[in-house]
Amino acid sequence: MSRRWIATVLAVLGTAALPASAAGKDAEPAFAAIACPASASPQIDCYEARDANGAWLMVAMPRTWNRRLIVHAHGGPRLGAPKAGDSAEDLERFAVMVRSGYAWIGTTYRRGGYGVRMAAADVDVSRRVFWSRWGRPERTLLHGQSWGGNVAVKAAELYALDIDGQPNYDGILTTNGLLFGGTQGYGFRADLRAVYQYYCRNHPATGDVQYPVWQGLPADARMTRDELRKRVDACTGVELPAARRSPAQAANLRDILAVTGVVEKQLVAHLAWGTFHFQDMVQKRLGGRNPFDNAKTAYRGSHDDAALNAEVERFRADPAAVAALAYDADLSGLIVLPTVTVHARHDPTVSYEAEAAYKATVEAAGRGHLLLQALTDESDHSRLRDTTYTSALRVLEQWLDTGTRPAPDAFRDTCAHVSRRRDDCRFLAP
Repeated sequence: MSRRWIATVLAVLGTAALPASAAGKDAEPAFAAIACPASASPQIDCYEARDANGAWLMVAMPRTWNRRLIVHAHGGPRLGAPKAGDSAEDLERFAVMVRSGYAWIGTTYRRGGYGVRMAAADVDVSRRVFWSRWGRPERTLLHGQSWGGNVAVKAAELYALDIDGQPNYDGILTTNGLLFGGTQGYGFRADLRAVYQYYCRNHPATGDVQYPVWQGLPADARMTRDELRKRVDACTGVELPAARRSPAQAANLRDILAVTGVVEKQLVAHLAWGTFHFQDMVQKRLGGRNPFDNAKTAYRGSHDDAALNAEVERFRADPAAVAALAYDADLSGLIVLPTVTVHARHDPTVSYEAEAAYKATVEAAGRGHLLLQALTDESDHSRLRDTTYTSALRVLEQWLDTGTRPAPDAFRDTCAHVSRRRDDCRFLAP
């Protein structure tokens, strides 16, 4: 095994290459009382502390606690250094869980940037810290949102059971989770970078240092999101009303969206991910190596597919980069706890097809009986309806209470009891 290979793997993992107990001390941090987000009830107390690895923990404790704990894995990853208050947005988004009586703990990760195993280790540290400070709850549930879904399921694979085979968690819930895993989850953004560059030729522009688009940016590049947005708008008019776009802008935008499947309102966001997050992933975590491959991709949907496929930038994945990314972020499907996943059918950020991919992974591992999935007809990524979260939790709790996997239509039936408004229940038929 080469030293360069080991360095590549460690760059992805950070200190999380070590077991959680060795990656950082579990000394109980000193929690300070803080103001809760506005969406939390006045009957909820919030606390914050920094753990020994540098991650910031935020806890929300209902004064009437149901003796259940939700351990939250947030999405992203966020690229900046972690700081106090970062988890407030997460708590704001999922405050309905705390208003329902659950205690909640969320953690930043010890550093910004990519690293699923690192984040999973930090999430499990937050569980242990909560147990040490407030005592072990009657039930501990692990929840992951977006990229945090990848983190949560990886954490469940690594830390679901203790060294004696006893459960650290009782059940898993993901919402709009990136359940493709690392090697399947981001290729569409590499395709987007290549297709965008074919039409727009401004990322990189002629006067820029030239680089392959799979890098995201050169290691020392300092482009801002606003600068990227201006380039995208110049080429596609995406920020203009359709009637004000030039014929060239309209044609570019139409072809880019048609070929890649990205929706118009998310074009800049997906390009930003394929710029700044790719820069972090490739340059800092994979030693500059390429995990993406479009060498044989046939792009379709443009006004001239032949010209596009003949001239688009092509690249081949480095097997070492793919292996390192797979080790860090791919999923085995070897779940040991009841797992519920919920996804918005019209999620513009993480395709609901992630659910089918994860189902195939779990069933290939022979664990399909521990997975229950649901789709809703919602169209947001970062936040679903409160009734969606509440219903999903109740279905999971029913499973844990009875020991019997609920029927697929349990989500709709449960939601009908959670809310009296029929239009507030958006679960689709199984």
